[in-house]
Amino acid sequence: MQQRRHLIHTAALAAAVGFIGLPAAAQGTWPTGKTISYVVPFAAGGTTDTLGRLIGQQLGPVLGTTVVVENKGGAAGSVGSEAAARAAPDGYTLLGGTVSSHAINISLYPKLGYDPIKSFSPVTLIGTNPVVLVVAANSPHKTLKDVLAAAKGKEGGLSSASAGTGSSQHLAVELLAYKSGVKFTHIPYKGSGPAIQDVISGQVDMMFDTTVVAAPHIQSGKLRAIAVTSPKRLASMPDVPTVAESGVNGLADFQVQSWQAIFVPAATPAPIVSRLHDEIRKILAQPDMQTRLKGFGMEPADLNTTQIAAFQKAEVEKWAQVIKAANIKVD
Repeated sequence: MQQRRHLIHTAALAAAVGFIGLPAAAQGTWPTGKTISYVVPFAAGGTTDTLGRLIGQQLGPVLGTTVVVENKGGAAGSVGSEAAARAAPDGYTLLGGTVSSHAINISLYPKLGYDPIKSFSPVTLIGTNPVVLVVAANSPHKTLKDVLAAAKGKEGGLSSASAGTGSSQHLAVELLAYKSGVKFTHIPYKGSGPAIQDVISGQVDMMFDTTVVAAPHIQSGKLRAIAVTSPKRLASMPDVPTVAESGVNGLADFQVQSWQAIFVPAATPAPIVSRLHDEIRKILAQPDMQTRLKGFGMEPADLNTTQIAAFQKAEVEKWAQVIKAANIKVD
């Protein structure tokens, strides 16, 4: 009888241990091999899309899974960002956030479906880069003064494409109009890819775009670079003057910086955020990736998640001031 009781107790204990172990086995250790969705809130071909694919190709094998880029463009990154904010905070949804989606839109759209700070946790700041004003290669405009003069002489001003209302490209032209007193007609698209193609074809007069997207077209001779919005000339475009160098009154302090970051839905477990941060940081630190980023005109960044959060908060406040001062309204 005593032996029987011992056997029953042993079996019960084994069953209990097995029962406790089942959920852990079922849940597994992240990542379990389930596909990770990298949401790009813009059309294919733009800066965020290009970086997402470069990072995703290396991140998948490192984590032992597959990273799939999903383009969900619209409303300057708001549509895709809202979708990502509503995703489960389980480490299987990443978002390519930008200065538009995570610093500008909150001051432009009265009813966003997400809060750029509260709805997300920052993972990595990929880098920052200025935007460059470009026109088609056969455009008659060769300097910023040419552009402003032509805009003054055309009803409604020259047309200027952007990746969407409220994007950094849009704010750049609005800021130029505000500071120079010259009007432009804004033409929004669902991403940089289709926008810049219409500039190349001459359907739109000009565009401010990131060097990531514009540089290849400038190098191929399809676009002409007029000016960059950085404080000093770029090493990758040493012959292109800054807007401040144009000599136009009111533009001495003209600067527009775009930036790219990776976020996950808020409440994603800290260990997952930390693992993602560490792995992506290693990818971005690779010499060939650093060379590629700098070739795009980007300044690589190396901030921890706390520093990224502080940087983002400061950007939200800065752009709120610019939008209010320039009285910028969404279309």
